[in-house]
Amino acid sequence: MDTVNSKERSRIMAQVRASGNKSTELALLRILKSKGLKGWRRNSTIVGKPDFIFPKLKIALFIDGCFWHGCHEHCRMPNSNQKYWVNKIHKNKLRDKRVKKELKGNGWMVIRIWEHEIGKPSMIRKLKPIKEASKN
Repeated sequence: MDTVNSKERSRIMAQVRASGNKSTELALLRILKSKGLKGWRRNSTIVGKPDFIFPKLKIALFIDGCFWHGCHEHCRMPNSNQKYWVNKIHKNKLRDKRVKKELKGNGWMVIRIWEHEIGKPSMIRKLKPIKEASKN
């Protein structure tokens, strides 16, 4: 059970600011370098603020945290305030779809990698379009 009322909880949560998921971003950074993938940029201001972009190739790469983006395998809902968290994650998924649609409409390829895929073969397969596009 929450120890504060919903208005106070909302005020507290509004003050929380993301600082990036540095450990997964740094792990992916090492992989990009080891695969010889170049031309990426971080801290982009394009719609959705992808974790990495390849501007010349118009590829946006997102690393989705299993909890925040609702991974079917790893997202575990907290026992308290479940209605809030279900709604929050649902909104995140809707935003992800909207961002993908907007980026694709602007000619960008969107690649999304789950946090749990970092370094696994499924992630390496997702990077294949970057490798192929950079050869041209």
